[in-house]
Amino acid sequence: MKALVLAGGSGTRLRPFSHSMPKQLVPVANRPVLAHVLDGVRELGVAEIGIVVGDRAAEIEAAVGDGAGLGARVTYIPQERPLGLAHAVRLARPFLGDDDFALFLGDNILLPGVARAAADFRTRRPAAQVVVQKVADPRHFGVAEIDQDGAVLAVAEKPAEPRGDLALIGVYFFTPEIHRAVEAIRPSARGELEITDAIQWLATSGAAVRATEYTGFWKDTGRPEDLLACNRRLLEELEPRVEGDVDGGSRVLGRVVVEPGARVVRSRISGPAVIGARTVVEDCEIGPYTSIGADCELRASALADSIIMERTRVLHTRGLAGSLIGRSAVIAPPEDRGVPGELLVGDHSLVAWKG
Repeated sequence: MKALVLAGGSGTRLRPFSHSMPKQLVPVANRPVLAHVLDGVRELGVAEIGIVVGDRAAEIEAAVGDGAGLGARVTYIPQERPLGLAHAVRLARPFLGDDDFALFLGDNILLPGVARAAADFRTRRPAAQVVVQKVADPRHFGVAEIDQDGAVLAVAEKPAEPRGDLALIGVYFFTPEIHRAVEAIRPSARGELEITDAIQWLATSGAAVRATEYTGFWKDTGRPEDLLACNRRLLEELEPRVEGDVDGGSRVLGRVVVEPGARVVRSRISGPAVIGARTVVEDCEIGPYTSIGADCELRASALADSIIMERTRVLHTRGLAGSLIGRSAVIAPPEDRGVPGELLVGDHSLVAWKG
């Protein structure tokens, strides 16, 4: 079985961060979202991975490389415009050949992974298998209607009146029969080749289509609040380790990672939290669910439940929480100040305030 990972979307809901980096490379728990997705792919024992990339292809390729670090071989498949999941499958046909494959969205995080669904697919080998989860408002998702035995009766993309509450969560398994369906469908009203239309075509034609219900943690990381939720969940799995320097005047409590070259001076860090390589934390209080990237500087500040990206400086700032701070940003009031609310700060920004 091969894997196809879609990493070509523009990420408009993640601006300003997606102005300066692909949304799939925004860090959670100090690693890009895409790295966590590829962890899930690797758990399936897949040796060949195709990654569909758009106009930020060079950045994706620089971050992932040739796949050697994953124990796999990575092939990059360019897509000029995001014209739907089924369009990506069509573009990837030369890579996929006549092999079975798993399709992953490159910005969805699932914990634990989908090994059980993969095993079910390999055992039964239906033409298509979707992974679904119950949601409160299915109108925002692809929705599957299934019978009591797990057979898919119908699928619809963001229906106004859903016939069920089982949302497609961005992981699919296919045999080569999907290619026949992709060639048969036409663009939807929004101008895209919808994978839901291809799956429906298979079901209508009498092919076996099944669903596996997923009950673990699942988030589409398309919004800042979802990134923070993923950051919290991933940090809960940290194995504590201190590879940097923590002085005698500091306290490190709970699940905390201090990466190599980092220095913690006269500070208190309450986990789960991660302090990136070569970062300096001095006279600070770092609360739970905080990820601080590499090469940062934090002095005389208090923060929690936030993502601080690499090369950023946070100085004399109190009460920072529920915030995303981009790369090489500076948060620097003229003297000790409390934060006037949650902050979303893009790369290379300066934030300072008075009064």
